[in-house]
Amino acid sequence: MADEERPSLGEWLVLCLVREDPTYGRVLVGQLARDGPLGQVWSVPKAVVYRALPRLEALGLIRTVGEQRTSLGPVRSLFEVTPAGCEAALAWLGTPVEHARDIRSELMVKLALLDRSGIDPRDLLQAQLDRLLPVAAALADRLAVTSGFEHTLVLWRHEAMTATLRFLTALSEQSEIRAGSLPRGGSA
Repeated sequence: MADEERPSLGEWLVLCLVREDPTYGRVLVGQLARDGPLGQVWSVPKAVVYRALPRLEALGLIRTVGEQRTSLGPVRSLFEVTPAGCEAALAWLGTPVEHARDIRSELMVKLALLDRSGIDPRDLLQAQLDRLLPVAAALADRLAVTSGFEHTLVLWRHEAMTATLRFLTALSEQSEIRAGSLPRGGSA
C-alpha cells in the first residue's frame, strides 16, 4: 500500500471495528467518542469517522452491505469488512509501532482491539520490545557522550524509553501468566 493510500490511525480504528462485526457509522462514532470504550484510549471525531468509511470502501477494505431507512435522519449504511480489509487489519494489529512516542496512541489502541477480539498480544509485545531495545541501547550510548542541554534531552528520552520498556516487559509477563498454555496468537 502506497503512503498516500495507507490509512490514518482513525481509519485503522474504523476498519478494525468493522472487522469485529458489520456495523453502522453511528455505532462507530459512539465507540470512538471520548467517552466510548475505545475513545477513552484514542478518540476519533465524528466527521473523521464518517470520512473514513467511503475512503476505506474506495480502498477495497470495507463494503456497504445494506441500508436502513429511519424517520430520524438520513439512510444508514451497514458496512462489513472485505477479505482484504480483514487481512490488512490483522496485519496492522500485529505490527509494532515505529516510534516510542506512538506507544501511548497506536500501540495502546492495538492492545485494546486485540483484547476485544480475544487475540493474544504476546507476539505484538515481543515485536515491540525487539524494535525498541536497539533504540534504548543507542540512547544509553549517547547519554555517556553528551553534555549541556543535549545531555538533558538525551536523559529525558532515555528515562522515557526505560519506563516504556519496563511497561512492555511487565505487560508481556502478565500476558504470559494469563495465557498459561495457550499457543501464541491463539484466542482466549
